[in-house]
Amino acid sequence: MSLFLIAALPFLGAVFPALLIRAGRNASSASAGATTFLALLGLLVNAPAVFRGEVVTARFDWLPGLGLNANFYLDGLGFLFAGMILGIGLLIILYARFYLSREDPMGQFYTYLLLFQGAMVGIVLSDNILLLLIFWELTSLSSFLLIGYWKHLPAGRQGARMALAVTGSGGLAMIAGMLILGNIVGSYDLTVILQNKALIQASPYYMPALILILIGAFTKSAQFPFHFWLPHAMAAPTPVSAYLHSATMVKAGLFLMARMWPVLAGTDAWFYIVATTGLITMLLGAVIALFKDDLKALLAFSTVSHLGLITMLLGFGTKFAAVVAVFHIINHATFKAALFMSAGIVDHETHTRDIKRLGGLRHLMPVTFIIATVASLSMAGIPPLNGFLSKEMMLDAAVHTTWLNSPYLVPGVVLIAALFSAAYSFRYIAHVFLGPVRDDYPAKPHDPGVGMWLAPAFLVTLVVLIGLFSSAIVGPLVAVASGAVIGGEKLPYYSLKIWHGFNAALYMSIVATIGAVILLAMHGRLERVWNALPRPEAKVIFDAVIGCLTATSRKITEGLHNRSMARYSAIFVVFVVSLAGYGYYTGTDSVPTRIGIEAGVMPIIGWICLMGATICLVVFHHNRFVSLVLVGVVGLIISIGFNYLSAPDLALTQISVEVVTIILLLLALNFMPKETPWETTNERRFRDVIIAGISGLGVGGLIYALMMRDFAFPTISEFHLANSYKGGGGTNVVNVILVDFRGFDTFGEIIVLGIAALVIYALTEAVLGTRVRAYLLNRKPDMPQSGDAHPLMMVVVTRVMMPIALMVAAYIFFRGHNLPGGGFIAGLIAAIAFIMQYMASGFSWAAERQKVFYHGIIGSGVLIAAITGMGAWLNGKPFLTSDFGYIHWPPLEEFEWATAMGFDLGVFLAVVGAVMLALESLSRFAWQPGIASEHAMDINPARDDEDTEEKKEV
Repeated sequence: MSLFLIAALPFLGAVFPALLIRAGRNASSASAGATTFLALLGLLVNAPAVFRGEVVTARFDWLPGLGLNANFYLDGLGFLFAGMILGIGLLIILYARFYLSREDPMGQFYTYLLLFQGAMVGIVLSDNILLLLIFWELTSLSSFLLIGYWKHLPAGRQGARMALAVTGSGGLAMIAGMLILGNIVGSYDLTVILQNKALIQASPYYMPALILILIGAFTKSAQFPFHFWLPHAMAAPTPVSAYLHSATMVKAGLFLMARMWPVLAGTDAWFYIVATTGLITMLLGAVIALFKDDLKALLAFSTVSHLGLITMLLGFGTKFAAVVAVFHIINHATFKAALFMSAGIVDHETHTRDIKRLGGLRHLMPVTFIIATVASLSMAGIPPLNGFLSKEMMLDAAVHTTWLNSPYLVPGVVLIAALFSAAYSFRYIAHVFLGPVRDDYPAKPHDPGVGMWLAPAFLVTLVVLIGLFSSAIVGPLVAVASGAVIGGEKLPYYSLKIWHGFNAALYMSIVATIGAVILLAMHGRLERVWNALPRPEAKVIFDAVIGCLTATSRKITEGLHNRSMARYSAIFVVFVVSLAGYGYYTGTDSVPTRIGIEAGVMPIIGWICLMGATICLVVFHHNRFVSLVLVGVVGLIISIGFNYLSAPDLALTQISVEVVTIILLLLALNFMPKETPWETTNERRFRDVIIAGISGLGVGGLIYALMMRDFAFPTISEFHLANSYKGGGGTNVVNVILVDFRGFDTFGEIIVLGIAALVIYALTEAVLGTRVRAYLLNRKPDMPQSGDAHPLMMVVVTRVMMPIALMVAAYIFFRGHNLPGGGFIAGLIAAIAFIMQYMASGFSWAAERQKVFYHGIIGSGVLIAAITGMGAWLNGKPFLTSDFGYIHWPPLEEFEWATAMGFDLGVFLAVVGAVMLALESLSRFAWQPGIASEHAMDINPARDDEDTEEKKEV
């Protein structure tokens, strides 16, 4: 199966649970499970190639000029993480089906889960760091939805915000680091970056890139001092906690460090930053976990500790430590997911997670007891379970690590952390399941149905089997994933077996186990000491920091933003002019290379008219109607200038836009005061004149300087002129640019245009639903009104002109690919033809004869443009690539047929629909019911009176 499809399946499948929830909870969960299973099956199809040491790739050059390519690749490391994401995801889907109550929106849950799953799969399969960054931020957003799934709980909302703030901020730092890394290598493809270790580590930007990337990894994997968000994320439902904090979200940072290990590891900076952070996190998380009474809080801090363990191993920078890190990633995913699910079962059946209210559950919940005990013993590192194997290897790696010339510091701290780790694991068993049965449980405990315990039972089965037969079950996977981590170099010697003889690691393990039993026996006294000790509370610190940042931001915002557009513009223009002036006086200026053209009489007259209209606009801008007329004059002169400079397409577009916008603005001005108040003093106006004059002269001088010199780089116009016909099939370069070379821009523009028209319609609906409607119906005009609402001459002329205008629009449309014209201009002309009917005969008359809704016209236009663009895929070409050919239909002469005409038709319809919807929406403000004439032309109002009398007689 293609890697594109594997990465896309969770996103595509996210739609179905939300839709199928109406068919029942089983249908919703089955659709989520089927999607995940198909993606997992597609991954397993590529397993033989991966285990042969091959790298499976899928490439799509999306924006190669920016280095943004949709490239995916699957090696051993990607296969390991993708397998955990999809495999454990499938178990979580089964578990959640029976965990969530009927009051919980299950369809919504599975949709969020699949979105998160797709983002995680995208991270581990990406071969482009820009694409990886997109998926990285998607995990933050989708995890926000999952953690805050129980919206009614304040703790859930707080945990979601905290997780988003911490991981999102770290992601921003990582973006900067990745961009620096790509700039060092000259490519954003990971496969290229991972081959340039010497170049990266020799660069002076290595350290900034390293720190920024590690901030992103540390925040995502809850490393000190960013560890505090993970325990607060435990307010999420247990299926979320089991998924995010065992095999997915918190492992994303570990994946990033493992992926970048070949080029970033091996330096003192890497060792001291990564190994030290991991060591501190490992110890801190283990100590705190021992004194947590909430089951999920205990598991959360144990997760922090084990994440620190893996980070420390990656930080050691040795090949053996990298192998151990990969092995423990597998083991941790199995026992920790099982532990979270067992904690959820206890909470689900007893209605509490408070350890002090539990105990004796082994008699009442024997199945859950077995599952939790096996998983806890593995977490403690007790043989013959898989956790023991990776713990022994970790201790061996620590023994051979020196920190600041001390061979004892790292092993000593690791031993203490391992001791506390075993202690909280034993406490999970002893204080929850052992002891006498109590009679004050919040609810009567009992084992759940098979649907809830099947998934964790499967995982603890793997815990046992991997512990006993590790080489056979996970040996090949560890080898191929470790090979990818160390950059394809020869693997070091290691042995995935239980017995390694009597060595330092074994002695340390025995000491940790015995010490854990002693700590557990002394837990009550130690807890009293712990509670008496003063210690910082991470949540309080976080809230204080966020509050301080919010207050500072508010002060800055209120100081700069006083809702005065004039002030904003003045600050912006002064800053830009100052920056430009600095650049001019500190830079160099080349000698002009072009000769100016002498101005003729007509350009000078046009310039004088343009300056006169502009000056009058400034002087009379308080009169809105006069200002609008002067704006129209300026637009008309500009369109004449376009035509004079041999740009007829621009001239047609400009004059068409001017007509439409003037009409729409006149409609809007009908409901506004005719003059604006004088709000500024003479001193401020004088200041604004100085600022505007300097900036205007500066921009004019810059444009003149550019026009008098050759450009530093060849202009793209040469490419367009050379390829307009042979590439796009048209001789009108402007139209070919719009529908082919820059088709994406045009497609986006018609979508934005349609959205703008729909927003105007929505606002109109909202306003007319308020008291404004009554005001409009009863308002008195503030100016004398014409006695003839629909003048005869105007009605007759517009009726005659409509078919002519539509014929002109059709002519402009069909010739647009080779002569000035096209869908946009034709759409504006057609819209003007319809607008004339509204102006001449009124809104009611035109609305009664409207057969098609303008919303549908907009949608049809966008849909036709999209289908035309997708048609290029059938020809094996990128989206919106046009094709053309020549057709001979007797008795007609041979003529050209281009697919771009379909796209232009979409543009035409979108423009007509958007303009007419905006016009209709604004016209409804002035419409009054009961005043429409039944006659085609409202030239004799007396006939309405006659008709009324006849109806009364009848």
